Amino acid sequence: MGKLYLGDSMLSERLLDIRDEAELNQEDMAEILKVSQSNYSRWENGKELIPLSKLNILCNHFKVSMDYVIGITRTSKSTKKYKFSNEIIGQRLKEFRKSNEITQTELANILNTTQSTISAYESGKTTLLTAFALEIVNKYNISLDWLCGRK
Repeated sequence: MGKLYLGDSMLSERLLDIRDEAELNQEDMAEILKVSQSNYSRWENGKELIPLSKLNILCNHFKVSMDYVIGITRTSKSTKKYKFSNEIIGQRLKEFRKSNEITQTELANILNTTQSTISAYESGKTTLLTAFALEIVNKYNISLDWLCGRK
């Protein structure tokens, strides 16, 4: 699989920048995130997307915002630590959807998934996929930190 281009492939670039700034190697990053070095390498090299729960751990550890990591802001600092919660993400997803007058079925069509998947996200039963979160953030110009309950 080739590199995923998210915005300007900013996500993988920022992962590398954060690691370099902290003077860590990929094994160190993997240990912080409680994953294998090969998993972390795939995220940093843009071959896979980092799950939102792991992105939250990274942001808390390095005191950076999710919006900074995905490249929608140049401001990196985030001093507060946030607990990852499927329920909060589900509430925010529902709030976003309703404020934009989008039905679950319409959002499912936009994301090329099913209405029952959107319902599971909104109820907090399932973790929102990073790819879906990024698509919503980019298409509707909203903050990933907001969507994930980090502000």
